[in-house]
Amino acid sequence: MKRPDGFDEPEHTPTPPAAPNRRRRGRDPEATGPVPVVGASRPPRGAAGDSRAADADASDPSSPSSLKGRLGSITGAPAAWRDRLTKPSTSDASDHPGRVAPRGSEPPRIVAPDGTAAEAKARAVAARRQARRASSERRRVERVEVRRFTRRSRHRRATLVSLGAVVLLLVASVAVAVFTPLLSLQTIRVEGTDRVDAAAVQTALDGQLGTPLALIDFDEVTRELGAFPLIASYVTETAPPHTLVVRIQERQPVATVAAGEGFDLVDPAGVVVQTLDARQEGVPLVDVGGAALDGPAYRSVAEVLLALPVTLRSTVDTVTASTADDVTLQLTSGERVVWGSADESAKKAQVLTGLIADQARRDPGASVEYDVSAPDNGIIRTR
Repeated sequence: MKRPDGFDEPEHTPTPPAAPNRRRRGRDPEATGPVPVVGASRPPRGAAGDSRAADADASDPSSPSSLKGRLGSITGAPAAWRDRLTKPSTSDASDHPGRVAPRGSEPPRIVAPDGTAAEAKARAVAARRQARRASSERRRVERVEVRRFTRRSRHRRATLVSLGAVVLLLVASVAVAVFTPLLSLQTIRVEGTDRVDAAAVQTALDGQLGTPLALIDFDEVTRELGAFPLIASYVTETAPPHTLVVRIQERQPVATVAAGEGFDLVDPAGVVVQTLDARQEGVPLVDVGGAALDGPAYRSVAEVLLALPVTLRSTVDTVTASTADDVTLQLTSGERVVWGSADESAKKAQVLTGLIADQARRDPGASVEYDVSAPDNGIIRTR
């Protein structure tokens, strides 16, 4: 463009007027200078296009070239400032913090030049962390308080549940033991027999097989075992799941009684345990003058024999008694013992043991008689 007539360029370039300092969001308040105009520049064209564009700009009063001429003619501004005011801005929105980019471009990036955004973010993260900790601590305290105030009810509930479980388990156990064949009797084991036939005892109790162990008829067992005279006592024991154990205590003979051409072994109750053709050694022969074995004479003799120590009883050969108060013992060594009644038999046995030991020290070959009918005054008589 041709410079107008009469326009002389000043010697010194005047200072351009300061642009208004308007604060915008995201823009540095310290920044100065004109705000670049956001717009798109026209694409380059050919020579013909350039001439047509120049003619268009000259004819269009709002075009940059026309505006540049008017500014030069009116304000007298130099060409550098005219170009700066009229040149379209091609800078990116990212070069100016805080500006909003045109539609369709990348989103704006807001940068805090003094780092306040990072500090604010850190404070926000710390505040959220502290809030979470406080919330967790509050919930923990609430749980503790709830447990403290509900402790009694929880203990009561636990006690009731435990009692209910015990009762239920007991009822279930009884039901299984009584009403199911899981614990039925299938085996009978007999122990402690010598003279008694164990097979006969098992046969007598076969009627109980198949019965649940809790429903065994022990009265029937007693009646069946009572048919065996050699059984003095017995003990039964159930061994789940299918066994009944019968422990038998047999009658032990303490005396021999003549019976016709044989001899009967009898226990302290006068029950015949066994019949033998010959007399058994170690068992004294008892003569009660034909009295019954369940009479007072035999009971007194049996009491005396049970009071004797085992070693002394084995030395007794015969025992005679016509009444309960005149029991007399005959030892295998030939000595005679006047016992009297069965009263204080244990004390009399101690006195007799002492007399026999004393006589053995003084004159073991003499024939004597020991009198312990009065246990406080034992006597040795020479025969």
